[in-house]
Amino acid sequence: MQEEIQKTAGSHRTPESVILRVAFYSLAVNAGLVVAKLGLSVYSGSLALRADGIHSFVDVVASLALIVGVYLSSRKRRDFPYGLYKVENVVSVAIALLIFFTAFEIAAEAVMGDAVAQPYSGWILLAVAAFIPVPYLLGTYEVNVGQRYNSPSLIADGKQHRVDVLSSSIVFFALLGQFFGIPLDRIAAVIVAVFIVRAGWGILKDSMRTLLDASVDYDTLNEIRTIIQSDPKVSSIKRITGRNSGRYIFVEATVEMAESDFEKAHRESERIEQNIRHQVQNVERVLIHYEPEKKTHLRYVVPLKDREGSISDHFGEAPYFAILDFDVVNNRFERQDTISNPFVDVEKRKGGQVAEMLLAQEVDVVFVHHSLSGRAAGYALEAAGVEVRMTAAATLAEVIDHVVGHHSSK
Repeated sequence: MQEEIQKTAGSHRTPESVILRVAFYSLAVNAGLVVAKLGLSVYSGSLALRADGIHSFVDVVASLALIVGVYLSSRKRRDFPYGLYKVENVVSVAIALLIFFTAFEIAAEAVMGDAVAQPYSGWILLAVAAFIPVPYLLGTYEVNVGQRYNSPSLIADGKQHRVDVLSSSIVFFALLGQFFGIPLDRIAAVIVAVFIVRAGWGILKDSMRTLLDASVDYDTLNEIRTIIQSDPKVSSIKRITGRNSGRYIFVEATVEMAESDFEKAHRESERIEQNIRHQVQNVERVLIHYEPEKKTHLRYVVPLKDREGSISDHFGEAPYFAILDFDVVNNRFERQDTISNPFVDVEKRKGGQVAEMLLAQEVDVVFVHHSLSGRAAGYALEAAGVEVRMTAAATLAEVIDHVVGHHSSK
């Protein structure tokens, strides 16, 4: 069966077609077990074997429900914009309730029933022993395929089958005791009922978590978090949530980006969403809310024509540049420095080289008298996300007063 799984994974079939094919396998096997177990129970008169046959009949019903659930979950309608993916989880709940009902019927028959076991030949023991590995192999196959394609109803069906190994083993020992005259049949039936209830509770708990929009598992959410954090434009993740809907995952995250241009931030968020879908299986929808990074400090630059603070009309030819570090939280300047322009006598590309020099200083805002639009310096600053502001101020002191007043009014 492992080879079958690998073959399935390498094919071009859709997940729905693979899951449906496995569900039909389950239906065929269960139908055969029902006929065989009930037929042998009539011949032997074993209550435990009849209970096991009834359990297998419930498996037939569960397999039919699984097929219907997988088919409906792949349908999309205008009335259900988020899809019908949770139908699979509803089916899993129905399977769990059927399991509980079966357990009650078995226990009631064991305690209050009046059936009497009949003598039988030893070949029945061999037949029942042959049944034992069948549900385990089928259940393991279903769980593996269900985990590969994240199908909750297929996993639930597979887990239920694996529990059948325990009940079938108990039935075998009960028949063995009956063969030697030891009355174990009713006790075995009650034990089978307990195992069935335990399996049903696990299936019900997992399905209800998804129906109530419980978060996806920690490992998956942590993988998504790592993908988002690895993006160079993401400064921090403020919130990230994910929920299961059937075998699909819906993710929503709020991040801070080191990008003030909302159009660029939008393109960046779309790229992150594509990376998550590509790297994490069964992600149906990703929504990234982006916010500009809230800086606590800003670095301003002003071109100067002298060290006394007169603002230059030129950018590339300005002999000096004032660099001002501003504390946004406390609304005050922390540091002021003046640097010389080493490119003032360069004949070509002096504006572009000055822009590169300032970018190495990690500046945030540049004040100028004339627009840099369409020039090499303007392209370089814009590409790096540096804001270029026009100002009519004549001196550096006027710029400082303007910045302080601007932040005080916020």
